[in-house]
Amino acid sequence: MARIVLSIGGSVLVPGDKDAEYIADLAALLGKLSSRHKLFVVTGGGKVARYYIENGRELGMTEPQLDELGIIATRMNARLLCGALHGLSNAIPPETVEGAASIESKHRIVVMGGTSPGWTTDFVAASLAESVKAERLVNATSVDGVYTADPKKDRKAKMLSKMTYDELIALSGSGHRKAGPSVVFDPQAARLVAKAGIPLLVVNGRDLEALRSSIEGKRFHGTTVQEV
Repeated sequence: MARIVLSIGGSVLVPGDKDAEYIADLAALLGKLSSRHKLFVVTGGGKVARYYIENGRELGMTEPQLDELGIIATRMNARLLCGALHGLSNAIPPETVEGAASIESKHRIVVMGGTSPGWTTDFVAASLAESVKAERLVNATSVDGVYTADPKKDRKAKMLSKMTYDELIALSGSGHRKAGPSVVFDPQAARLVAKAGIPLLVVNGRDLEALRSSIEGKRFHGTTVQEV
């Protein structure tokens, strides 16, 4: 049974647009796929995390403290998804990658959020993918792939159906210094999947058909990142 890691952003899970309906449909999809694939899911914090991080920053909290706030938000989202899976997953999100890997035999689906300050959920997902020797890492975002620029700001931005790890790292930048970064994919995480040789598939998480195809390794609408 192939191991697949799904990293799903908080902006996909709880953007404030029929979230319960979407999460129920997502859980149903993951439940069906879990009969053929071993699924590991890492949830992001989204706007809930950003809300607390932005307010905490104004109140003078340190970046590690702000990261902790964001991690709490990711784990709240993880618990929400766990609840929707109705016993197919663990009920309490593991707090480490090692913890998530250690319970894979107990659950059809393993769900977790963030782990430690300084680690984005992208990096957590990449680390988990390396740890469990995943066949691929699916990054479900609020856009339908990797673009040459932010498609919400640049109408001329073009989606790239295929790219290399180096191209993704160059597009993502050198890294982040503040909690709650908003980048196409954490460059540190991109370096990790490149080193491990794990294909990265970027897809619109609200497009459940594209998401299903990407998890199953079939042709999908989105971006595939791997060596040529």
